[in-house]
Amino acid sequence: MLFYKYYDTPEGQDIYKKAFVTSKYAALTGLGIGTYDVLMYSHPKGLFNTAYRFGYFIVPMVGMATTFAVTANAIQNYRGKNDELNYFLGGAASGALFAVWQRSGLIALPAAVVLGVAAAIKKQAYDNNFTFFPQIKYATKSAVNVKSDWSLVKDVEELKTWTTGSQ
Repeated sequence: MLFYKYYDTPEGQDIYKKAFVTSKYAALTGLGIGTYDVLMYSHPKGLFNTAYRFGYFIVPMVGMATTFAVTANAIQNYRGKNDELNYFLGGAASGALFAVWQRSGLIALPAAVVLGVAAAIKKQAYDNNFTFFPQIKYATKSAVNVKSDWSLVKDVEELKTWTTGSQ
């Protein structure tokens, strides 16, 4: 379960596993944002207040991630179609939950639209094998790679017309 990836199974299957995966990433993100808040902004006093500040970020983010996964996959099962609308509606449901978390009805529609569009873009990118953050290839990664040829142009044997001078 810890090594399961969101796209290991087709859409609409293993909804609990997909919810767990999205919740895991949301909890890590909430932990990072909560740490920033505790250290740089709110400076709570005591263990309870510190845990409360972490929970203020982690719990809603996990709820939003779970809402997205369950909504997108349930709509996939209901409609029987695997398209961007499922992701948009999942993102819109998460945006509505974001507005509840922020206690602001004014941002409900913009948050739903923004998160819905972001989710639809992610679905489109996955379907078309587009990577948002490609893997960076470094020149040398270890002592073994020092012997690798990193030149841009390979040697062409026909152009090597020089001699050693001993002929």
